[in-house]
Amino acid sequence: MKRLYFFEEGDGRNKDLLGGKGAGLCTMTQLGLPVPAGFVITTETCREYYKLGKLPEGLMEEVKEAMAKLEQKTGKKFGDPSNPLLVSVRSGAKFSMPGMMDTVLNLGMNDQVVQGLARLTNNERFAWDAYRRFLQMFGKIVLGVKGEKFDQIFEEKKREKGAKSDLDLTASDLREIAEEFKQLIKQETGQDFPQDPMKQLQLAIEAVFKSWNNPRAIEYRNFYKIPHDLGTAVNVVTMVFGNMGEDSGTGVVFTRDPATGEKKLYGEFLFNAQGEDVVAGIRTPLKIEELKEKWPEIYRQLQDVAEKLERHYRDMQDMEFTVERGKLYMLQTRAGKRTALAAVRIAVSMAKEGLISKEEAILRIEPNHVEQLLHPQVDPKAKVKVIAKGLNASPGGAVGRVVFSSEKAKEWAEKGEKVILVRPETSPDDVGGIIASAGVLTSRGGMTSHAAVVTRGLGKPAVVGCEEIEIDLEKGEFRAPGGVVIREGDVITINGTSGEVILGEAPLIQPQLRGELAELLQWCDEVRRLQTWANADYPRDAKRAREFGAQGIGLCRTEHMFFEEDRLPIFRRVIMAKTKEERLGYLEQLGKIQKKDFKEILEVMDGLPVIIRLLDPPLHEFLPRYEKLLEEVITGRVKGELQREKEELLKRVEAMREANPMMGLRGCRLGLLFPEINEMQVRAIMEAACELKKEGRDPKPEIMIPLTCHVNELRKIKERLERVAREVMEEYGVQISYKFGTMIEVPRAALTADKIAEVAEFFSFGTNDLTQMTFAFSRDDAERSFLFPYLEQGILPFNPFQTLDKEGVGKLMRMGVELGRRTRPDLEIGICGEHGGDPASIEFCHEIGLNYVSCSPFRIPVARLAAARAALKSKSSKISENQTL
Repeated sequence: MKRLYFFEEGDGRNKDLLGGKGAGLCTMTQLGLPVPAGFVITTETCREYYKLGKLPEGLMEEVKEAMAKLEQKTGKKFGDPSNPLLVSVRSGAKFSMPGMMDTVLNLGMNDQVVQGLARLTNNERFAWDAYRRFLQMFGKIVLGVKGEKFDQIFEEKKREKGAKSDLDLTASDLREIAEEFKQLIKQETGQDFPQDPMKQLQLAIEAVFKSWNNPRAIEYRNFYKIPHDLGTAVNVVTMVFGNMGEDSGTGVVFTRDPATGEKKLYGEFLFNAQGEDVVAGIRTPLKIEELKEKWPEIYRQLQDVAEKLERHYRDMQDMEFTVERGKLYMLQTRAGKRTALAAVRIAVSMAKEGLISKEEAILRIEPNHVEQLLHPQVDPKAKVKVIAKGLNASPGGAVGRVVFSSEKAKEWAEKGEKVILVRPETSPDDVGGIIASAGVLTSRGGMTSHAAVVTRGLGKPAVVGCEEIEIDLEKGEFRAPGGVVIREGDVITINGTSGEVILGEAPLIQPQLRGELAELLQWCDEVRRLQTWANADYPRDAKRAREFGAQGIGLCRTEHMFFEEDRLPIFRRVIMAKTKEERLGYLEQLGKIQKKDFKEILEVMDGLPVIIRLLDPPLHEFLPRYEKLLEEVITGRVKGELQREKEELLKRVEAMREANPMMGLRGCRLGLLFPEINEMQVRAIMEAACELKKEGRDPKPEIMIPLTCHVNELRKIKERLERVAREVMEEYGVQISYKFGTMIEVPRAALTADKIAEVAEFFSFGTNDLTQMTFAFSRDDAERSFLFPYLEQGILPFNPFQTLDKEGVGKLMRMGVELGRRTRPDLEIGICGEHGGDPASIEFCHEIGLNYVSCSPFRIPVARLAAARAALKSKSSKISENQTL
């Protein structure tokens, strides 16, 4: 196994072996750019180190041979005071992990070399500055001495000498500091600082390997889902010095602005400095434009390098460079980190410039980039005080005054106040308050809790499961770590993108679906097969969905309409009615209101399909909570109050309580036991459609019967509802194009999809409930108790309520598609659960041949991108298969 590669020989495309930094150095060298000589020790060697628990046998012999070659290349000698070769020892994994692992500069210095370097350069201050830097870095990284102890010595010397910055220290001052650093190392380690350069190199190589598994690197990999078994390469590079005087310096430059994507050099530079000075913020760097003024030739060279590297990599680059006595050296290049805005702008610009294709531009944009651009964001440049952190349930930033009840949220919002609703958790009763609020903060709940699901659907930011805060509803306040108390009316900002709770008002950046993002999404529409529909319960949702490019409504939940303040009392009377006649009277009132809703939604979506789901949840959800009502009744009894109506309501709620409401009297079962409710809804839908038809519109209603588990349920319900539909069309004298279908959310429905397709004209996978029933998990209970421990322990690879479980739930879906289309080849099939907006789940939906995915209006652009990426990946995969064959 070859363990070392010089920059002239390494394959720059092989980041797996050489790491990102090593691959970049090899590529730049082979492109003829000015790169200091050096070599890479491979990531395989790092993995070998961890397997053995020590440096592999023979490695240092190979390193010694490589150093001899490096001496020949540079004309310098490692450890020779008369013409010393100094090197940097730098980490570099396959994936960029800025600042997570360790680097040692100026290696090879000792008490003799520092003297020789001073004579050779005729710059005593530079030599001692290089030595004290090396002692400090080596002592901290390799020998484990705490960095602040070096800082204390350095700062004390600056105070003693009256120096404002390190540049004010003389050679003599730096010599004294170096001596104190050596004493500190002896004191802390019990050993003298190693003077042998080869020993220094061995220890530094081992320290860089060890840094792969330091806590911050592990945490970084966990966050970005980078595998832990890749290992890091080690890059041994000839030192060039930016701290040799005013004709030297160091900097970092991007080939385009990483914040905006503008095509211009963007970066910072310091005269008479080494690289860590820029990164560590020891001195205030200069803008790269100032380099253009003082060193126009160096700036021009940087522009040429930037253009050459962009052409080669076909991506924006982040470059490190040093200028030594007027000569430019390139030390690193990698794909630059960028904001979502910059990512989209760069991808579109590069496609237009011909550097990449439109397809490549689409594949370079991650769905989370689009998601970030569709919500107001907390300005990342702003200085804010974070007081707590929870789960980033719904992205975006929101500022408002804290309220602790939905009633207060609505009351204050009506007065024009922006509010943040803060609750231990939310329930369907809080929908009005959530709608009135700018954002939601809860101390309990997971990523698919009520607050999370509703806010995502509304496009409102939410931070949920923020266990760091203690909410006291009676006092109207919550406590955050550090003794911070937030009272009702205080202003906070929530960052639903990061999960942070911020004290006071943070500045927000407003999003817009225009410019490069709109153009990119048009390209997506050209290549995707899956249609993108929206879950929309109100006309305003449908309007927003259409603005974002929705091609239909995949789920209109009629029960959400019943929770509105003007409908809930009427629907409660429907539930409380003692006779069918009484119930029909109240249903007639609701029917008029529902018809208006349906007409507005169908009008907004004119010419596009609108799937309206008939009443699904258990009836008890529309009544007061049993525990709360019981408490009120008992209190009234104790006080001797007459409360006949409340007593009657309590009896009704008691009678309707179920041991497992999710699997009880709901969905199509309600339609069978109380057919008049379904009939009212279908009549309202068809009357709305007929009126629109007569007005010259093109309504396309599709009526979904929920929770089917047996074809006989569907057959019986459909027969009754078909009669209603025909009656309405006859009354109006028009014909409407409509469909009856079902929601596949019960495993038995998927297993018998061939039978169900005999009656259903479309399927819609309700994957929220299908996941619950397949796993036998109650979502709310699971997230409150065992789901997150399952994820932490690796029992489950991901939250199945966020990303589709392809092996279980996905297998049922695949079976449902195949069986259903065996009976009805033109069967329209989509997905309307929360998974319909999840990019990984969308890719699976493309794979199994669904017609559409349906998600919240604010996720439509995300779905458009994800569907396009799925189509392109599928196409690429098929091409690869054909080439293999």
